[in-house]
Amino acid sequence: MGNLRLTLAVSDYAHTRDLVTGRVKPEGIDLINITQPFESIGLRFGVTQEFDVAEFSLANFCALASQDAPSPMIGMPVFPSRVFRHSAIFINDKSGIRCAADLAGRRVGLPQWSQTATVYVRGFLAHDAGVPLTSIDWVQAGLNEAGRKEPIKLRLPAGIKLTPAPDKSLSNMLASNEIDAAITARPPDCFLQSAPGVRRLFPDFRKEEEAYFKRSGIFPIMHVMVIRRDVYEANRWIVRSLYDAFVAAKDATMPLMRNFQASFLPTAWGPEHFDSVNGMLFPGGDPWPYGIEPNRPTLDPFLTWLHEQGVAARSLKLEELFPPEIRFEVRV
Repeated sequence: MGNLRLTLAVSDYAHTRDLVTGRVKPEGIDLINITQPFESIGLRFGVTQEFDVAEFSLANFCALASQDAPSPMIGMPVFPSRVFRHSAIFINDKSGIRCAADLAGRRVGLPQWSQTATVYVRGFLAHDAGVPLTSIDWVQAGLNEAGRKEPIKLRLPAGIKLTPAPDKSLSNMLASNEIDAAITARPPDCFLQSAPGVRRLFPDFRKEEEAYFKRSGIFPIMHVMVIRRDVYEANRWIVRSLYDAFVAAKDATMPLMRNFQASFLPTAWGPEHFDSVNGMLFPGGDPWPYGIEPNRPTLDPFLTWLHEQGVAARSLKLEELFPPEIRFEVRV
């Protein structure tokens, strides 16, 4: 009997590339690889579930898991993308905003209320910066193009004001000061094109993000690897096989990042920078951990915020997100 053939859709990451090239093979599985930008993978899988295994939005995955109907996907605690998001707040200087507290009483745009990056930023605002989310006039619109819609049904809490602007873009509204600020994972065109007065709220965002991590222990997770539910239910063994392969691919990348003999990273002092950053985040530990327990300090508050903000229909426990085959570690 031959191996099971599965399609895998994931962005081009150094720590997953060995799965794509075949250097790492999941036991019992032959992978057909699709490498595309995340926006394409996430949208296609969210609408049609056309891949067997795919990279997906963490917030949208959790939102689907919280609904009454069974989710069409099963999660693995494999997190290919993590990004601190103080860098994701953009302002127009004409608004007079100088700090996070100044966002209270302002019009703030976002591409989707359920975008994972915006969930983390709103969590920071509400729980760290002391800005009530009900104090902001929220506007939802496409980032650079009009017409973007929410992918899931929201259950906004009382007092939240969220107005769709289907015929406008956040970039144009921010440049014209029709909105005072925008929260978005991808920088808007007006910022990239140096529109007058458009800048990040935190110019030295690295400093802010390091301080936030020291206070909270949160290293924001953006994306999660998921399996189509029907594929999982017919082949439950694949969860552990795929998880182990993702771990092996990641672990194979780490020595290359620390290689002083040749430049794996196209930058000076790459290995020193790699060890310096990871020593600050996870001294003596895995600098990019997969699994449930190592990521609890990030995921537990994230799940709380999802429900508080009306993205998740109910409060979720971390263990609910992943199948029993992956809730334990094999030790010899």
